[in-house]
Amino acid sequence: MRVLLTSAGLETEEIKKHFINLVGKDMSFVKALFIPTAAIDADAIEVLPKCMHDLLKCGIPKQNIDVFDLHATMELEKLKQYDVVYLCGGSTRYLLDRINDTGLRTSLMAYIHDNGMVIGVSAGSLIFANNLENNLGLIDTKMDVHCETGEKRGKLILPLKEHMQLTNTCALVIRDLADGMEIVGE
Repeated sequence: MRVLLTSAGLETEEIKKHFINLVGKDMSFVKALFIPTAAIDADAIEVLPKCMHDLLKCGIPKQNIDVFDLHATMELEKLKQYDVVYLCGGSTRYLLDRINDTGLRTSLMAYIHDNGMVIGVSAGSLIFANNLENNLGLIDTKMDVHCETGEKRGKLILPLKEHMQLTNTCALVIRDLADGMEIVGE
């Protein structure tokens, strides 16, 4: 399992380094699936180029990035062709509804449990927490993003506290649901 939940993507060099280490291969060969579905209002749409730049600044070639807007499902075998799935921010409810309605939920969670790499940004992170009904249930806590103060750096102890907060300069790294979660950044 390799999941990086963020408020603002690869906002700092430290988060970027954690992302590159989690991917674990030469970035020039990485194939990424970019999912902008949550960006349904002007503010979220305005941030999409920054999100795409997150992948490009790590060395992933533009031709290795496919955009997928969740108008249909993607079976696990096709999803496994990607080294990284990048879930953009915007409307958490809309993104979660599209994931559930298209059936991507099943293949995405299987991909994650099969050591697939996922990075969530804002709404793309919140779909994994207990903020909304029918969430993806990866972590058993509520989460807030874009907070002024966030969780302290370091390994997390289970059970997770009831409510977590992420700043724009920290991220939750999940390697294992039993004892492989930590906060990186400030």
